[in-house]
Amino acid sequence: MLMNKKIIIIILFIAAIIILRNSPMADYLTFENIIKNKNRLLQMVENNYFISSISFILIYFSAITFSLPGAAILSLAGGMLFNVFPGVFYVNIGATAGALMAFIVARYLLGGKIQEKYAKSLKRFNRELKTNGHYYLLTLRLIPVFPFFLINFLAGLTNIRIWTFFWTTALGILPGSLVYTYAGRNLGSIDSPGEIFSTKVILAFTALGLFAIIPPVLKKLFTKQKAEL
Repeated sequence: MLMNKKIIIIILFIAAIIILRNSPMADYLTFENIIKNKNRLLQMVENNYFISSISFILIYFSAITFSLPGAAILSLAGGMLFNVFPGVFYVNIGATAGALMAFIVARYLLGGKIQEKYAKSLKRFNRELKTNGHYYLLTLRLIPVFPFFLINFLAGLTNIRIWTFFWTTALGILPGSLVYTYAGRNLGSIDSPGEIFSTKVILAFTALGLFAIIPPVLKKLFTKQKAEL
């Protein structure tokens, strides 16, 4: 009975993704549309800031939950519509909440079953995640080359704690959110989202990500050296 229920939820979830990806909402989340409707969107925010900010967060949440393209565009829009620091706050709420929802769905539908079926094989892997999982997740979040939706899904298949996933996501996406919202505040000076992440910016984020993973690497090296003495 429970399996049938999960199958129904999987079908509904996939159907929702297909519908949303082919809806006007997906078509609207483009760089060109944001530029085209800039003045109208700014007017909406000025007329009703509270409703606009809540709507923005909910749209961002939906985009991340259902893995829709356009998260980068929404981050730009956050800076354009709400300024840098309120924009970062709204982007982080929407992105983190959406990632958490995707994580929970993946864990409920598939993660529990995988952990149960391959408990023996995953024992060492799970022990490593319990000790150093927060370093690994933080590294993946800080380096912008890893697909956001894929991290949400794969993390849901592990036994990593929800709280660990939550805080590493919220903290790890903060630098990228700052870059995008700042660029969004100066939207007229860029021609495409690809201009935001230059080679230097990507290298800086990569350095941050590698810095985050240094503690477990050093710990393993020291443990190995101690064992050899």
